[in-house]
Amino acid sequence: MTKKTTMIKWQWSSFDELSLHALYEILKIRQAIFVVEQGCAYLDVDDLDQVAWHLIGWHEDAKNKKMVAYLRVVFPGKKYPEPSIGRVLVLPESRKTGLGKKLTAEAIARIADEYPNTAIRISAQQHQQKFYATFGFKAVSKSYLEDGIPHIEMLR
Repeated sequence: MTKKTTMIKWQWSSFDELSLHALYEILKIRQAIFVVEQGCAYLDVDDLDQVAWHLIGWHEDAKNKKMVAYLRVVFPGKKYPEPSIGRVLVLPESRKTGLGKKLTAEAIARIADEYPNTAIRISAQQHQQKFYATFGFKAVSKSYLEDGIPHIEMLR
């Protein structure tokens, strides 16, 4: 698979709009990244998927369609008072291509459309703090452990 992000098609879906195939792929790649790759045993299915928009980045060519990036935007008032971006991931073979930046920018743009003039809150893995700072997020908490991984709460 090529590492060009120009071949990515974005799909926004509410939970009820997700096909069974897409939901299966989401759960599979979230487990592959957050549970297996990061060695973190935790319950990924947390009852927030039903109150979130899901953004999927599909790599498509003549032969197949593969999910390579994903995040969810939890509705305001469901996790935090503000909308929240979470479960952000890019598959290993698509990293260092700018896809994570495009994924995050797409989420921020959607939130701005859906909830104008509203802050966005995230619980970021601490090693990603500089990445999110490039989008205007600022740390609003001390470091804390979430599922054994240092995190920091950030607000934009």
